Amino acid sequence: MFGGFMLGARSRLLPPSLPFGFFGAAVAFHVAGWAALTLWGDGAIGFQGGLGPALGALHLITLGVLVSAAMGASFQLLPVATKRPLRSLTAARVVMACHVLGTPVLAWGMVGGEIWALHAGGALVGVALFVFLLLLADNLRRVDDLPLVTGHAWVAVASLAAFTVLGLLLTADFTAGFLPDHAAAGAAHAVAAGFGFMGMVIFAFSPVLVPMFALSPPVDAALGRWSLRLAAPALALGVAGALVGWVPLVALAGLLGLGAAAAHLKSMALVMKSRMKRDMGDSFVLIRGAWACLPVSLALGLAFALDVAPQVSGPLFGWFLVFGWLLSFLMGVLQRILPFLASMHSVRPGIKPVLVSALTLDSAARAHLVLHFAALALGAVALAGGWGWLMRLAATLGLTGALAFALFAVEVWRRMNLHLSQSPQVPEKQA
Repeated sequence: MFGGFMLGARSRLLPPSLPFGFFGAAVAFHVAGWAALTLWGDGAIGFQGGLGPALGALHLITLGVLVSAAMGASFQLLPVATKRPLRSLTAARVVMACHVLGTPVLAWGMVGGEIWALHAGGALVGVALFVFLLLLADNLRRVDDLPLVTGHAWVAVASLAAFTVLGLLLTADFTAGFLPDHAAAGAAHAVAAGFGFMGMVIFAFSPVLVPMFALSPPVDAALGRWSLRLAAPALALGVAGALVGWVPLVALAGLLGLGAAAAHLKSMALVMKSRMKRDMGDSFVLIRGAWACLPVSLALGLAFALDVAPQVSGPLFGWFLVFGWLLSFLMGVLQRILPFLASMHSVRPGIKPVLVSALTLDSAARAHLVLHFAALALGAVALAGGWGWLMRLAATLGLTGALAFALFAVEVWRRMNLHLSQSPQVPEKQA
């Protein structure tokens, strides 16, 4: 799969403004999300939904960081992996404009209860998500030779449709009040977004990215099939069970989800065991930490569904799902993708491509790693103990780490452009 992924990859690169635009937005929202938690971290204690600063901060991370990164990765990596071009660059730019503009407006509406911002931001984000869905589905329907990638990606598309519709209904319900159970719809939205869309995007791209980065053989196809067979019904049952409030259905979904996670993590463990590249760097410390948080988040979700200490298990479930698994994994992947893409875009006539190692600021990446996990650990303790001051301290560490990662990303861009500004080397004429 690695060879097929790389064959002709440079010819299928998008204009750098598209992937780097999405990834740059993710980096900026990463700082904004941690900053919001630093200001209003007290509201995260016992948070189980409802308008307020905690909801706004959460969506700066989920929509702002996670979905922006997923959009950029999907637009760039799917055409390379599937060898099918993106249908429309103009449509992709519409997605970026609506998403990047709509997300902070929506988050502001959630923070202050501003109705105009809720509706305007929700409409812009809704347009971005639906156009993204159409582009993603169009690419996938033209592919029949990558079952592990496309199978999980189709589940991601279905989950994207579900969480977008539910998100729009929830936004409208804040003013119209037509939903019979707002909290149940919110829980279904969280399952479809976190485990459904984002989780399945990770499951879809991991069989391509992890072997590529690790220089290892392809993933075990049987384990990949099992993760898909278990994840799809788990998500369907989880969303349905959350909507109707039927605990046995949610519990069954959680058990199936744990099985899917076990199959996926086993396939990743086999890849790492057989890798040729021994030193995987700080980025894979983040990714390994994310893998550890996946079953923890599922177990906490089960505990919350079974009403086991819901005031603690509920917030901890969201914390380990969003900040533990999804954010850790996406930041680890971004740390690899940004210099990798920059190196591929650094090719010009007469100019050799710059090495990935020459584009990275290792000290900034290491600082982010340490501060991210410190924030994750302190935040979990704060939520378990109900200590608002500790949550704000954890968020301060997270914000400092986000600033370090922003420095890392800016330096990749600066070094790439510095390399491209060099005069082309003209071959000397032979006498």
